[in-house]
Amino acid sequence: MDIIISSNTSKPIYEQITSQIKAMIMNGDLQTGDPIPSMRSLAKSIHVSVITVQKAYEDLQRDGFIETTVGRGSFVSAQNRDFMQEELQKKVEEHLNLAVETARTGGIKLEKMIELLTIFYTEE
Repeated sequence: MDIIISSNTSKPIYEQITSQIKAMIMNGDLQTGDPIPSMRSLAKSIHVSVITVQKAYEDLQRDGFIETTVGRGSFVSAQNRDFMQEELQKKVEEHLNLAVETARTGGIKLEKMIELLTIFYTEE
């Protein structure tokens, strides 16, 4: 599992781990039932504290992305489609908000934004 920790961000390490594993699950790199590394194994491979990885795994479990069984390990949980859709929608809303603010600042009209969105959405 390729987790990249950046020291050039204000985002805590456990959040970097959490967001990267969520991304792997959401984009299909990790499938339902796939094992994820043990806390010790991941901590060792990315050179962080086991406690940091534990916090990330707790967040992933709380959010329904992984299931942990004592003695067996942690696995990607069966996906809750509504939750996944909500996560994706939040990401899209963030990008759209930035685009809208940029358009307003630049004087681009709503009609032009709708036209651009339609073009990008229907392009293959």
